Amino acid sequence: MRVQHDIPLSKLTTMKLGGPARNVITITKVTSIPAAYEYARTHNLPIQVIGGGSNLLARDEGFDGLIIRNKLKGIKIVRQDAAHAVIRADSGEILDDLVRFTVRRKLSGIELLSAIPGTVGAAPVQNSGAYGQEIGDSLLSVEVYDIEKDTIRTLQRDELMLAYRHSIFNSEAVGKYFIISITIRLNKTPLKPPFYNSLQAYLEDKAITNYTPANLRTAVMSIRADKLPDPNKVASAGSFFKNVVMTAKEAKDFRERFPDAPVYAQNGQHKLATAWLLDQAGLKGKTFHGMTISPQAPLVLINTSAKNFRDLERARDKIIAKIEDQFGITISPEPQIIGS
Repeated sequence: MRVQHDIPLSKLTTMKLGGPARNVITITKVTSIPAAYEYARTHNLPIQVIGGGSNLLARDEGFDGLIIRNKLKGIKIVRQDAAHAVIRADSGEILDDLVRFTVRRKLSGIELLSAIPGTVGAAPVQNSGAYGQEIGDSLLSVEVYDIEKDTIRTLQRDELMLAYRHSIFNSEAVGKYFIISITIRLNKTPLKPPFYNSLQAYLEDKAITNYTPANLRTAVMSIRADKLPDPNKVASAGSFFKNVVMTAKEAKDFRERFPDAPVYAQNGQHKLATAWLLDQAGLKGKTFHGMTISPQAPLVLINTSAKNFRDLERARDKIIAKIEDQFGITISPEPQIIGS
């Protein structure tokens, strides 16, 4: 097992900020996982697991612990019948590669997650989703390495406490498990309309009425290409702010104040599009401390000239304060901060 030292986190995260990681181990096989955690225990090091680095932020002082880079690879069909197929995907796979794999086999259930940056392992942590579809909708189980018990186990979907951008992995079980793989069940019949507003509008504009996984993937990728910068090409962390989750009463009261506000129901919750708040506040395209709010997709913060993490913090706080002042709503960042 090779341990690298003093690797800049600006090279491991897509926001391109952050100081050195003192220790880095890259995992390419499951049998290496226990040895990496034993190294951390032996040297009394905190641990941070990194996949694609697109939903992570790194501080200027770096991370005086162990970074585990997840490069576990493999996708396969476990079983299938006339109506469904069950897929197992290793956590180091790129999420979009998994979507491509399933769409090519005409399987439906994650096609709207096309072009979301990040790895398969990050998907259940955040319950990644887009256009009204979440990974949790298809998830059957997650295979994990239990760090305390030094054993591999399988967690079923109902154990994961999945909600909007939430799971046990980013709440009460932070640092308890290393995600090895996920198992999902997909359909052999296509999705049916109505779809999420922007996707529905695109399909109607293009007169697309055949809702195959391939057609929906093409539509989603086209929409995202027009609006969302690729964090592998432009320094960003993907979507920086979460949408606002409201109770039914809060949603009703807000719509009475702002009738045009895009509040929509999903999985028993009401969500307000934070992009709309940023747009209404006149923040699209604005730059604060070297961080620019994307003019096409206001949820995205682009590092245009920020020199350090402190610049990012100041920009974040200023944006949050402006939304609070104008709407009385506190918006929340989505990316995790390494070491927090």
